[in-house]
Amino acid sequence: MKVTILGSGGQIGAYLSEYLTKKGHEVTGIDVVDGPHHDLRVTPNTYVESKIENADFVFFLAFDVGGSRYLKKYQHTFDFVNNNTRVMANTFRLLERYRTPFVFASSQMSNMSYSPYGVMKRVGELHTAALKGLTVKFWNVYGIEKDMEKAHVITDFIRRGFEEGEFEMLTDGTEERQFLYAEDCCEALETVMECYSDFKPEDPLHITSFNATSIADIAAIIQGQFNMIERFEVKIKPGLAKDSVQMDKRNEADTYITGWWTPKTGIDQGIAKVFAEMKKDYS
Repeated sequence: MKVTILGSGGQIGAYLSEYLTKKGHEVTGIDVVDGPHHDLRVTPNTYVESKIENADFVFFLAFDVGGSRYLKKYQHTFDFVNNNTRVMANTFRLLERYRTPFVFASSQMSNMSYSPYGVMKRVGELHTAALKGLTVKFWNVYGIEKDMEKAHVITDFIRRGFEEGEFEMLTDGTEERQFLYAEDCCEALETVMECYSDFKPEDPLHITSFNATSIADIAAIIQGQFNMIERFEVKIKPGLAKDSVQMDKRNEADTYITGWWTPKTGIDQGIAKVFAEMKKDYS
């Protein structure tokens, strides 16, 4: 199958590109880091248009987004809003023109009206429903990341442990999140693609581990990985602040997708894999 991945240089996109290629699919990646002809904000863009037109399937993962530090710093800025508005307007126009089957990557934050990121993801969901595509909602997918400015909590903690030795978390760590290892996420996305006709646009396709873990426990697991390195001392200290972005009470993961897919990687195992890969850069 000819698969075009929009946002192929991002955390999930990079994993998915490699995963689907190994599965024998013909994968085309589109990401702004690969040059101006990959920029979804630009129109007309004949290169991007041709890749969407000729694809059997499109994964719309592209978005200006990062972990909590990145969102706190940028999501209220003009550039953040403008970048994502233009990416969606241009991409959905092409998907409407060529009627290519597609999945739009949303977030569990899409019903949080106080978050510009969440609001824009909700707009993407509305576009997707109008085009009869499918929306998946990610819940804190983690894995190796290339752009550490946009790093999410697990990779951020590991990086800071290697580089700083001792550091303080943004919060006291009592807040809980559901974390999903990137390879499990890829399997879920492949399942949605292969079973595309089984789903309806309104189906709640939540891609998550369905298990909550506190940030303090995440820190403890990472601390344990560092403890196995001889003569390497790392201390991750809790902060004083409570989590400033409280999870919406309506945001509970829907298990509907488990009729087709279930996650396989536990949080300890997943963090150990990410830690082992990142450790190579500091050896």
